[in-house]
Amino acid sequence: MAVCVGIWALLMALHIQAGNGQSIQMDPAKSGFVGSQVELRCIFSNSNPPVKISQVTWQKLLNGTKQNVAIANPALGVSVLPPFKERVSFKQAAVRHRTPSLEDTTIVFSNLQLSDEAAYICEYTTFPAGNRENMVNLTVFARPLTRMTLTTPTIVARPQKRKMTVATCVSANGKPPSVIRWDTRLKGEATFQETRNQNGTVTVRSNYVVIPSRETHKQKLTCIVSYRNERITDSVVLNVQYEPEVKIEGFDGNWYLNRQSVQLTCRADANPPVTIYQWKLLNGSLPSNVEIKNNSLFFKGPVSYDLAGTYVCDATNGIGTRTGIVDVNITEFPNNQPPGREIPQDPHNAGAAIGGAVGGVALLGVAAILLFVFLRRRQRTFKGDYSTKKHVFGNGYSKAGGLPAHPPIPKNLQYPDDSDDEKKPAQIGSTGGFEASERDFDAEAEDLKRPYFTVDEGESRDYDERTLAFQYDPEPEIADDMISQTDGSVISKKEWYV
Repeated sequence: MAVCVGIWALLMALHIQAGNGQSIQMDPAKSGFVGSQVELRCIFSNSNPPVKISQVTWQKLLNGTKQNVAIANPALGVSVLPPFKERVSFKQAAVRHRTPSLEDTTIVFSNLQLSDEAAYICEYTTFPAGNRENMVNLTVFARPLTRMTLTTPTIVARPQKRKMTVATCVSANGKPPSVIRWDTRLKGEATFQETRNQNGTVTVRSNYVVIPSRETHKQKLTCIVSYRNERITDSVVLNVQYEPEVKIEGFDGNWYLNRQSVQLTCRADANPPVTIYQWKLLNGSLPSNVEIKNNSLFFKGPVSYDLAGTYVCDATNGIGTRTGIVDVNITEFPNNQPPGREIPQDPHNAGAAIGGAVGGVALLGVAAILLFVFLRRRQRTFKGDYSTKKHVFGNGYSKAGGLPAHPPIPKNLQYPDDSDDEKKPAQIGSTGGFEASERDFDAEAEDLKRPYFTVDEGESRDYDERTLAFQYDPEPEIADDMISQTDGSVISKKEWYV
């Protein structure tokens, strides 16, 4: 409706300005807040030659209906009609003179009301030009009343952790309506509601919902209301009551025997503060050397194994009771010994430690000596064995360390596989091989079957040509540091020991 009225007023203004050089100057729109004052300007520009102004009439146009507000007549004077009589007047005093000047008929609205919002027409009646008019739109704003309140003076955190409205922010009777938002570190949520009143204003209401807890206590909650170009803020600090949060301090995990001056302290964060502290030892009674002072346990004398156990502290305030627990264990020595600090020990323990160290060193020395003697004896024993025996290889004899000389073996000799008599050559398809004796052997024949045998140096036995099946060249002498093997090879004694 306001847009249509504005277009109509613009067309009227163009029409008036185009008629015979006369025009009515007015503001296209004016605004003001409820209770304030506003001027509606209306100035008539006369033509040349001038026309006669017979009357000026101000009218209120609302929903297509015109209502007279004020009239200025050169003969009859000035008249302001109800309900504007107490709040509307002509700005220029000359309008009220006996011979009035009606070129400037601006009116003033005082104590503006919401009902004053409308389109206002300023109409000039002239002779002989006729009627000329123009129009202005008046908008009335209502500044809202903003307030923020706590839902309840005391907010209690319950174990059920239920959501509840902790604060409400209201922007009442505003025109246009306000916009509300919240500024806080709380993890909550906001609800919004708008209510339109009969006078055209709007009331905006917002509730802030949160789960009360120890973390929400003393948190600041700010409501920010934005109205046109204005910013209105209001804040509250939440007062949340909750059961004690209990923690036992003093046990550092390093309580060892004979440590001095240890204690346990029951710390409780609570609102309202804790009024009662109660100490107990789980599955037992408190040690006899303990002293209770307020929320602390003081253990007199050195630490002993009797102090080990599970300690319980019950803290109670006006909301409820909560419990703190700590497990105390005792060690023989400190866990982390600082550099340069000696561990307290009694003389008996110190002597035992020293004796153990000396015994360990002596045992290591004895083991080293036995190992040396064993290695030395092993070396000597091996050399003596080779100096006391004669060795016979094949069917010949030699001294220890000697290697028998064998005649060249014909190329056409073969040794049967997997035979115990692999050292006996066999002649294959040739008449020029070795020739064996056809005579029978007695006791010596058994010796011929052996690949080798040994004879003590002191043993005397006669052997003749019948004993050997083959003739061998004289044995060559070899170095004393060489050792002959059963297969006829020679190795050094040095290699044997390596």
